[in-house]
Amino acid sequence: MASVSCIYNLGSPDDYQNYMIQLRQGQKIDRDEVLAQLISIQYERNDYEFARGKIRVRGDIVEVHPAYRQDALRIEFFDDEIEKIKQIDPVSGDTIAVLDRTFVYPAKHFLISPPRLQDALVEIEAELKGRLEQLESQGKLVEAQRLKSRTRYDMEMMKEMGMCKGIENYSRVLSGRPAGSKPFCLMDYFPEDFVTIIDESHVTIPQLGGMYEGDRARKEMLVAHGFRLPSCLDNRPLKFHELERILKQRIYVSATPGPYERKDAGVHVVEQIIRPTGIIDPPIFVRPTEGQVDDLIKECKQRASQNERVLVTTLTKRMSEDLCAYVEEAGLRVKYLHSDIETIDRTKILQDLRLKKFDCLIGVNLLREGLDLPEVSLVAIFDADKQGFLRSQTSLIQTAGRAARNINGIVIMYADSVSAAMKAAISECERRRKIQIEFNTKHGITPTTISKAINLGIEEFAEAKDMVMEASGQSEEEFAMATYLSDLEQQMESAARNLEFEKAARIRDKIKELVSLRGTK
Repeated sequence: MASVSCIYNLGSPDDYQNYMIQLRQGQKIDRDEVLAQLISIQYERNDYEFARGKIRVRGDIVEVHPAYRQDALRIEFFDDEIEKIKQIDPVSGDTIAVLDRTFVYPAKHFLISPPRLQDALVEIEAELKGRLEQLESQGKLVEAQRLKSRTRYDMEMMKEMGMCKGIENYSRVLSGRPAGSKPFCLMDYFPEDFVTIIDESHVTIPQLGGMYEGDRARKEMLVAHGFRLPSCLDNRPLKFHELERILKQRIYVSATPGPYERKDAGVHVVEQIIRPTGIIDPPIFVRPTEGQVDDLIKECKQRASQNERVLVTTLTKRMSEDLCAYVEEAGLRVKYLHSDIETIDRTKILQDLRLKKFDCLIGVNLLREGLDLPEVSLVAIFDADKQGFLRSQTSLIQTAGRAARNINGIVIMYADSVSAAMKAAISECERRRKIQIEFNTKHGITPTTISKAINLGIEEFAEAKDMVMEASGQSEEEFAMATYLSDLEQQMESAARNLEFEKAARIRDKIKELVSLRGTK
């Protein structure tokens, strides 16, 4: 499974496979030779912190934590022979299985042979010389100095270590690809005959199409200001037409497929409208905006008396907050949810809604795809007739679908007129209702509300935070400051390890300033 990052640049799959190390029980090989091979494919020796991409050595035992696996390998030597190979738990060290042989793939995707590296360094030097002349002729002396310093440092690191930070920005030169050519990506590592399932395709397809332009704009700024050579522009995601050529067999999954998927699928469309629970799509009612808040309060109180919950979607964050305050004054337990709220807090709010700690949740654009709340029996949409993304046919259908888990589910659209998007959404929902009703009647199905367990998850971190604050006697502000200082210290140590001493010094001074300010309060 992957996000849209699957179309971003990776190293050559041929190079990746060629650098694979094969180890087998009884193999005649020296321990130090195995260590040298592992280090050559970018594994780092660390006898204290055993994490992915690390190796640990204890006498005649070498432990490897592959960068691509959750388990680890323990290779036991006797003299110059591999005596045993074990698959182990990296935390407990317990043996999971004993293996006859194993393969260790490189820790990083960008690897290159010494001869090709030498050729690449010559090409990078030539590109640097030409770019410096160009910047100096434009009077951009600071940018020229910045680029020269950065590139020369990277070249030294590649020459000595075979790697450098941000080596992917030189990937086109290192892999010998011509300028502008398609980069390698995750799907180049798959066999020829694979199937791609694109979930929530009405959102994913536009994202895939927009990745290249967004990345290009950012890289052009880096090039213009001397942070990278122009060849970094070829360290990019695939263009959409390049992706189409790779994805031969594909399945689009969406409750509201977009025009691209419909056209691409042609006649090969399968509708899964029938729900095994028999629940019918909620009926949609259109009500005037005049008196809408009072009408909403009345509906919310009715649902609260039945121990059911309400979702309300607004167009703006400000409106969600103001509406929340107004409804709360009317005696309802209500909360709002939008992108300014931390991710953990969002999860906790949704969990509290399911636990029935409050009656109504008001949000903006977070109450659409993937939200499964069986307790919700009413979805209210304010300004349903407004034109735009948040009130498109797709958005309206997705939002209405949040009430399709409860047999008492209904949708209320507050609007002064019926827009084309509203009309299309209402028509589609009615079509689906008719199909489900006919199926239920034919097979004698009685609809039932979805039963879904409430599992604790990421919101436990918020509870842990409260416990730490209580135990330490810290206020919310003090806890946030302590967390921020800890993060700055990690950044400072990381900068120092990467020889970025000026950056480390700036962070150090910032830490001193914050500590001083905290001490005066």
